[in-house]
Amino acid sequence: MDIKYKWATEEIYPSDKAWQDEFNYIKEKLDLSCFKGTLDKKENFIKFMKAQEKITRVLEKLSVYAMMKHDENTKISLYDGMVNQITSVYAEFSSKIAFVVPELTKLSTKKLNEYILDKDLSDYSYFLKTLLKRKEHVLSEDEERLLALGSEAMSSFREIFTKIDDADLPLSTFTYKGEKITLTHGTYGVLMHEQDRALRKKAFNEYYKAYYSLINTISSTYYGSVKKDVFYARARKYSSALEMALSNEDVDKKVYENLISSVHTALPLLHKYMQVKKKELGLSKLRMFDVYCPIVENAEIKLDYEDAYDLVVKGLSVLGKDYVDLLEKARRERWLDVYEGKGKRSGAYSVAVYDTHPYVLLNYQKTTHDVFTIAHEMGHSIHSYFSNKNQPYEKADYKIFVAEVASTVNEVLLIKYLLKNAKDDKLKKYLLSYLLEMIRTTLFRQTQFAEFEVFSHSSVEKGIPLTKDMLSDEYLRLNSEYYGPAVEKDENIKYEWARIPHFYRAFYVYKYATGIISALSIANRITTQGKEAVEDYFKFLSSGNSDSPTELLKIAGVDLEDKTTYERAFNEFENALNEFISL
Repeated sequence: MDIKYKWATEEIYPSDKAWQDEFNYIKEKLDLSCFKGTLDKKENFIKFMKAQEKITRVLEKLSVYAMMKHDENTKISLYDGMVNQITSVYAEFSSKIAFVVPELTKLSTKKLNEYILDKDLSDYSYFLKTLLKRKEHVLSEDEERLLALGSEAMSSFREIFTKIDDADLPLSTFTYKGEKITLTHGTYGVLMHEQDRALRKKAFNEYYKAYYSLINTISSTYYGSVKKDVFYARARKYSSALEMALSNEDVDKKVYENLISSVHTALPLLHKYMQVKKKELGLSKLRMFDVYCPIVENAEIKLDYEDAYDLVVKGLSVLGKDYVDLLEKARRERWLDVYEGKGKRSGAYSVAVYDTHPYVLLNYQKTTHDVFTIAHEMGHSIHSYFSNKNQPYEKADYKIFVAEVASTVNEVLLIKYLLKNAKDDKLKKYLLSYLLEMIRTTLFRQTQFAEFEVFSHSSVEKGIPLTKDMLSDEYLRLNSEYYGPAVEKDENIKYEWARIPHFYRAFYVYKYATGIISALSIANRITTQGKEAVEDYFKFLSSGNSDSPTELLKIAGVDLEDKTTYERAFNEFENALNEFISL
């Protein structure tokens, strides 16, 4: 593969040996116990925070490099070992500084407020504000140390699932019309967009057959992950794992409740869309292997990677020259690892390193979806770039809650650009259907996932064990409720929960839904108000972790505690659906 399509890991470390040398060095520098019992003095607090930052920045580089090399080929044991090494050291460092949070939370509210208002401590003001909020959930020093020591073992469920999904899943090679087709996560996504229904059905059944063959192992792995979440919530005196997750993000529970209730109110729109899709595909029965099939034939955007990237640049030019220049810089300086390879981690992501530029993993295929994936992941990366550039280290790493906003803004702006420049009704109809699918998969589908997570965690909190049948039956029930009467029940779809990696980061997926709700508002503001909206958006991108995520979104004009924000998103869906029908 041409080197220009591989990410430049050498900018983090020039070699594995350089990584190991720095690992060996920092491993001996983790002890900050000299600060124990001194943090009530401002000068000592500042010295500690600077010493911790120095170590953490090195650990971050070590961790990201090891993860990226591992994800290039998950079958290489060397990088497995490096990931395990850095995970162990992170756990060791966490245990060594376990005294810090209990010590700070023992300070009086008055003292903490003095620290928060002190200009010399401005880099740490938001950290201290969140600490004040979490006071009642912080344990004693010994208890915090025990939790930190156990973090490595307790975090293993996600790694186990990754191994199952990327290395051990028995995806088949099957013959169809005389042609051998090898299933991978990437080719499965392509096959679900094929017009040949018999091929879609075959790929769908073969794909889920692989998950069903390991359903006992996956069920036990997920059950263990949920029990871990519940354990931590109880240990920290939260009423539920959901409350703990939202507290860690500094997000009010009202946002989660608003999302699920608003989506339920809007489900008739999704049901209507499924009826339209069924009619457009000319089917008497719509099955789950049909829902990704484009309803406008021969209009799929199938571009070589370079052409796809050029299209993304044009579509995002509404954000101005500085944004476009960054997109070109990313391509030129090899921020991206582009193509699927043997053993390479599936999917796509962006990862930020404060001391270098961000990086993007892709598994590019010639599909419309993958064109939008470029825009999506570069949204993450440029958000990280602006935050790192404009915020001190302690305030740069924005919350996951806002992470999906910038990425989805890019997708919405790209679809609006394409719709505006569509030269015929067929292309416009295809683009409208793509927008409808974007909202279906990112808003409706992710909220369905979010409901499933509430079910699994609340069950364990009530003392009900999770079994493969219980999980699969509940998933099928939710799927039927969301998609409505136009879609036939399909036994295989009940195992879809077993393939969702984000379930091993509890209560993550709802942020995709709130992300697109926020993105639709921001993109509309940018396209209608121009310069002022772009400037506000750049302020949001540059704000990092300087305040609660819901407050930061207000900079860009989005209030997620107001239900009218959700209604605007569903109006966008309804308008696109009505325009599609009119065509």
